[in-house]
Amino acid sequence: MLLPLSAFSQEEAFYIAFKDEPLSDVFSKIEDTYDVLFSYKDDYINTKRVTLVRDKRTLLEVLQAIKLLTQLDYKILNDRYIIINESLEKVTDLYKLEAVIVRSYLTKGIEKNRDGSYKLYPSKLAILPGLTEPDVLESIQLLPGVISPNETATGFFVRGGASDQNRLIWDGINLYHKGHLFGMISPLNPNVTSEIKFINKGAHVRYGERLSSVIDMSSNSEISNQIKAEIGVNGVNADALIDIPIIKNKMNIQASLRRSYVDVLETFAFNQLSDKVFESTKINNSENASNAFSFLDYNVKLNFKPNKNNSLYASIISIDNQLDHVQNDIETNSEFNDKLQTSNIGYGFGWVLNWTDKISQNTTAFFSDYKLNYNFITTENNEQVSDFEKRNTIFDSGIATEVNINTSNTSNYTFGYQYTLKDVAYAFLNTTDLSFVLDTEDNTVQTHSLYGNYNYNNAKLFDVSFGLRSTYFKELDAVRVEPRLVVLAPVFKHLKLQVTGEIKNQIISEIDETILSSLSLENRVWRLANGNEFPIINSQQVSAGFIYNKNNLSIDFDTYYKRLRNITALSLGFLNPNNSTFNIGEQNILGADIFIKKRFNSFNSWISYSFNRAKSNFENLNNDINFTSKSNITHAVSTALSYKLDDFQFALGWKWQTGKPYTIAEQGSDGLEFNNGINTGQLPVYHRLDFSSTYNFKLSNTNSLRGKVGLSIRNIYNRKNLISREYRGNNSLDDPIEQIETFSIGITPNLMFRLYW
Repeated sequence: MLLPLSAFSQEEAFYIAFKDEPLSDVFSKIEDTYDVLFSYKDDYINTKRVTLVRDKRTLLEVLQAIKLLTQLDYKILNDRYIIINESLEKVTDLYKLEAVIVRSYLTKGIEKNRDGSYKLYPSKLAILPGLTEPDVLESIQLLPGVISPNETATGFFVRGGASDQNRLIWDGINLYHKGHLFGMISPLNPNVTSEIKFINKGAHVRYGERLSSVIDMSSNSEISNQIKAEIGVNGVNADALIDIPIIKNKMNIQASLRRSYVDVLETFAFNQLSDKVFESTKINNSENASNAFSFLDYNVKLNFKPNKNNSLYASIISIDNQLDHVQNDIETNSEFNDKLQTSNIGYGFGWVLNWTDKISQNTTAFFSDYKLNYNFITTENNEQVSDFEKRNTIFDSGIATEVNINTSNTSNYTFGYQYTLKDVAYAFLNTTDLSFVLDTEDNTVQTHSLYGNYNYNNAKLFDVSFGLRSTYFKELDAVRVEPRLVVLAPVFKHLKLQVTGEIKNQIISEIDETILSSLSLENRVWRLANGNEFPIINSQQVSAGFIYNKNNLSIDFDTYYKRLRNITALSLGFLNPNNSTFNIGEQNILGADIFIKKRFNSFNSWISYSFNRAKSNFENLNNDINFTSKSNITHAVSTALSYKLDDFQFALGWKWQTGKPYTIAEQGSDGLEFNNGINTGQLPVYHRLDFSSTYNFKLSNTNSLRGKVGLSIRNIYNRKNLISREYRGNNSLDDPIEQIETFSIGITPNLMFRLYW
């Protein structure tokens, strides 16, 4: 095990008490009080509660008391790490503990590792402001340097990078879906996700494809020997989960289903969300119209462990959104029908083989199928006269294998190979005259990647991780080499220096075709690099900072510089109607993040500040002069205070940030004119206050049936934030350009109720 050394005195005593508290909360209090870290299987502790009168106790005395109350045993490693098992005789595996540098980063269930990445455990996640459920992507947006100026679940910027530069992975499957209700709700059921790894710098060389961040998510891989189930409902959807053992200690199957019910019952929470989404579209201003919307997602996973040296899984995920909007014009006997479907289905397979105690191999394969289909159908006198179509499809598949070699307690080597095939197509056409509005394209790129990484971990000296990734893009006949470096070195006992550097490349990105959209909901389509007007995008990033952690006080400070080259933009998106070509440019980003957290008694408080200055430059745009990037949010502040009282949790959080840049328009004789350059204006300041509260309870003392209720309120003082000012035409370049303003969500209460057994 590569574990940091942080010695404590097992004889030092502290006052501590528990009053019928869940064992997971008991362990959290012990971790904070005695500076230790527990590792255990959830099955061992889920139903156990502890009561212990207040007294001054050493760590060993507390552990012995818990052992007597719960019949669970413990083993202390390296004076700080405690393994919990049902009995010492059953200790067959000592789980490899993550090298954690900050526990409870924002709150319980979020950790920062020594390699700079973050780990989130939704099942252990304490309350966060504005959330009653541990939403995967909304939780990430509370981390420093992550901004979602449009208030969407997936449209967030990481350190000034665009949203399409964030890679989402589920059980090894690449995902492209933007989120339910057009980004307002995470496409991933938060109650299914077991573990999330978020990386915004110094990514391991096994991760390629995207420039800004990696969100690597996995469902539960533990094999339970008892049936578990959950059902839940909130203001928008209902869901159900089940975990069924098939072969004791060897095989189980997990399944989940989540569906919106707003096509049957529209709640206030949904109306607030839909008002924000449809505000700037024809749907919100339609008369004599009907609007049908629904979403559905499901997951199925089979885990199989035939013996201690082999673990396998097979996983399926499906995400689907449907919108059908019909508007009638009685005077002309015309009907206008918008149909929009977005879906993403994926299949994943994984096999971990332990060749020896020091050598293991992880092999994975996946297939992901993403589709966006939009039709705008015009009917006159019950006869179809036109059909504007927009299509975007992605077939993404791959296979990979990785070998991990532990040569000693401080050194580790990783070698791997990955093959992927991406087939991406898009088309815009009007069946009235068979003319393309925007050129159709269908490209395929195969990639072969080899990588190697060396880790050296020594808490007394330093940690260093250095890797090299080499990728061959076959159809582009191009090779790219990507070095990665992470260094963590102690300056003083509680102060550590963190330095990272990385080079990344990206071949898939999105076209912003806002001005061509009729419905204006899904305005971006994916496309592949082709080596010509769509070159391979390159990113170079370096960062440096420090981490201080002592006595429940954590300070994390980091500065960074990022340079992106070969980014492309459609000049039409910059309101140049006479030129619809793609332009190649670059982006330079300078930023800093600071995070401060203090925990005292049952209170947890934190504040973060992010500075970001992003500048872009494109050939033949803005007279070749640098301009502010659309992802630039110069200043952002986020702060929260949470409190836990027995089974009640409360959280209050406030967000404040400067407005997005926008292009200033002036009214001219021929309509809107743009004479002041690109993104020279700035929207007003954005801020909002959020609240959350949850209560856990037992329904019976004779069985394991438990419940949870929750209330959240977003934007408590109902501020009307202007979050976007853009310009849009229709399906012809001859149509006048109109200004479209989008506002934030209003005050939105949401209720949640769940049952577990």
